[in-house]
Formats: sequence, structure tokens, C-alpha cells
Amino acid sequence: MDILFQNARLIDPEAQTDAPGSLFVRDGRIAGHGAPEELAPESAAVIDCRGRALAPGLIDWGVKIGEPGERHKESFRSAGRAAAAGGVTTLIARPDTSPPIDNPEALEFVARRAADAPVNIRHMAALTKGREGREMVEIGFLTDLGAVAFTDGVRTLRDSKLMGRCMTYARGLDALIVGHPQDPSLSAGAAATSGKFASLYGIPAVSPMAEVMGLDRDLALTAMTRGRYHADQITTAGALPALIRAREAGLDVTAGISIHHLTLNEFDVGDYRTFFRFTPPLRSEEDRQAMVQAVADGLIDVIASFHTPQDEESKRLPFEAAAPGAVGLQTLLPAAMRLYHQGGLSLPQLFRALSLNPARRLGLEAGRLTPGAPADLVLFDPDAPFVLDRFALLSKSKNTPFDGARMQGRVLGTWVGGRSVFAGTTLGEHA
Repeated sequence: MDILFQNARLIDPEAQTDAPGSLFVRDGRIAGHGAPEELAPESAAVIDCRGRALAPGLIDWGVKIGEPGERHKESFRSAGRAAAAGGVTTLIARPDTSPPIDNPEALEFVARRAADAPVNIRHMAALTKGREGREMVEIGFLTDLGAVAFTDGVRTLRDSKLMGRCMTYARGLDALIVGHPQDPSLSAGAAATSGKFASLYGIPAVSPMAEVMGLDRDLALTAMTRGRYHADQITTAGALPALIRAREAGLDVTAGISIHHLTLNEFDVGDYRTFFRFTPPLRSEEDRQAMVQAVADGLIDVIASFHTPQDEESKRLPFEAAAPGAVGLQTLLPAAMRLYHQGGLSLPQLFRALSLNPARRLGLEAGRLTPGAPADLVLFDPDAPFVLDRFALLSKSKNTPFDGARMQGRVLGTWVGGRSVFAGTTLGEHA
């Protein structure tokens, strides 16, 4: 069906523009934008956006789905519904399942399970068998089956020689390695960032230097092998100089950050609130502000939710014993609007990191408003206020740090390939 989105506020991350206009969709792809009468035939379905923002759908890189092994925490079906309600049109699923996605059979299984989801789902595969850091997976076979990147998740590969071999082998296949920059010895058992706050609360802590050391190691190996490397989370200002040097040296390196590290800081932990337990832990306000600026400057390329569903039993434990992570598929966009309303990032800058850059890095067609691109779109009101009710979220798990928070930014509609997959709102009550 032909669709004409008119009276829209078009957010184009590629052109870095935010301007009124219309968008025409034909056969599931963007056919053009401009004056309505020049775009579409009279038979086209017309959607009046009423001045609301229309942007490429979000590409959420690093989503944990509980299949196989932990389907009670999240299934492909529930994750897909939550993603659609959050304006996420493509999920990049992590391989840290039980068992991990470390062989062709496991990848084929999750690909079949994901086929019925309302949004696009692509898969990363483990870097080592069992994510144990001992033996490289069959990168070639897994790439042929559609794996978009290789990572052991939050398990840092300790063996530098093996990491170098993985990078060298992956380079020959043009495969992307995703690392979690941490020194594993320093960060073991830590639940907070070292400093006065962690000392006062008696929480096992780690210095941000563990991230710097881990990144330095990975970047040195990237320089040695000339491979493709993405740091999944850069959260401290101390790591930025190494990233700058790598870019200046011409290394094929990108970096990401979670929306929680961009919008929260170490003091949000409050009285041992385990919904604020993350890996890496929340940082200082100075680090948070430095990361926002790094996104604005293009030094950090990708913003993601790092959606990590945990059941109530995993969170209702002492802070250091609680499972880390939070759900974020439905809160990624409204949380990102905090950065917009605070003046730190424009909407085109945000969607560059939320949509365009992940698509470019992973070789996907989406993330753009360019004619010919898939009509994966989100219509949202960046100013609409609401109070988040975690029990209204569509994820099976409800572990969000934003429960009860006043937020802005409601998703009004989501389209995947020109097909409507969400209309309305499920986030909570109007503020």
C-alpha cells in the first residue's frame, strides 16, 4: 500500500536536518519527500502527522532475549512487541543466552524463533565457544548464516593472544568484533564506581581505569591486526583520549554507550536500588556529561538500551549480589529525549547515534530517510509528558530504573517495511 505521511517534522540523521515536510512510502520503501501534491497518487493512504516528529526507526544494538534458556525473562515475541511500542524497528540480539549462540545450529534456532516478531531481528554470535575464552567459534560459517558481529558480551576475553587471533581471522572475513572494555581482574565483583559514594555505602567498587586499561588492550590489538572493532560501552572520560588516538591513526574502530549511562549517574543508586545496578556501573556526573559531549562530537557512535531483562528474584537481593542490567526497549526513546530537552543533543544528532550509525556499522539498509531505504519509521511526540509505570511495559521483565519517573516523548506509531506494527501508547499515565 502507498502511504503519504504529511505535515511531519522530518528528522533526517544523514542530512542532519530537522524540518517540516512530507514522506511518501511505496512497496515498503521510502519513495521520496517534498510537497505532498508532488509525491503520492490520490489512492495513497494519508497519515496526518500534525507536526509530530517522523524519524528512522531505532536500531537497538545489544538486546538480551531469553531464548534459549531464560524464556521466562523475555521471549522473541514479548521483545518484539516491546520494541515496536518503543519505536525500535531493528533489534540486534546478543549471544549471551543459555546455551550461548556459538554454533550454526544455535544461530539457526534463534533465527527461526525470531521470524514471527513484528520487528526486524538480527543476531550477534559468540566470539569463543561457550563464551569461555578458550577457543574461537566458526566465524566463517556463522557469518554465512547471518551473524552481524561476534562478541562474548560482558565477559572480557582475558587471553590477548586468542583475542588477536580472533581479530586476524575476522579481518579476512570482514567480520566485526565487539568488545566489552574492562580489565577483568580489577572489575571482578565490583558493583559501583570507586569514590566517596561507593565507600560511604560500602559497595564493592572498581576504578574507571579498568575500562581505560581494557580499551587500551583492545585498541593495541586492533592496531596490530588491522581488524574491525566496536567497543560496546565507553562510559568514562578517561577512555576518550585512546579512542581519539585510534581514530587519528586510521583504525577501523567505533564505540557505543547505553542510554542509562548517558542519563543517570552513580548517585541514582540511592538507598541500594538494584534497578540501578549495571555493568559497567554508573559513573560520576562529570563522566556522564563528558559522554554526552562525546556523542555530540561523533566520538561515540552508537546509543543503545542494552536491554537486559531480569526477573524479580534476580533483583530483590543485596545490591552487590543483584543481577545487573535493565530493560530498555520501550524507554530508550523517552530517555533519549531527556538529552534533547536538556539541550545536550539535537534530534538529528540523537538519531544519528540511535539509527544511522548502527545501520552503517552493521551494513544494514535502514536508519535513513533516503529514497530507496526501507520504510522503517517511528512517529513520536518529543514533548508529550507521562509518568512511567513499569507494569505497563510489554517486556516480560519489569526491571527499569525509570519506574515512576516523569518523562517526555511518546511513540505514536511504528512502521516496519511500511507495515504498521504499533499504534498508540502503553507507557503510563499522562503527567
